[in-house]
Amino acid sequence: MNDPTVSLEHKMSKKPEKATLTTAMIEEQTAAFLKAGGSVEYVGKGKSGQFASPGPQPATAKSG
Repeated sequence: MNDPTVSLEHKMSKKPEKATLTTAMIEEQTAAFLKAGGSVEYVGKGKSGQFASPGPQPATAKSG
């Protein structure tokens, strides 16, 4: 049975469109952020804005 009143789109599920961020969109969002009073802190090359973490802890052997 082939029902011509039902479109092919209803029979097939559409994949959600992948969100793409363009350079223009990033520039618009940045401009809006700065206009709203936001500020940008520039970090020197080779550095990060994060504090140093204590690093991995050594494994301890369990006796039992």
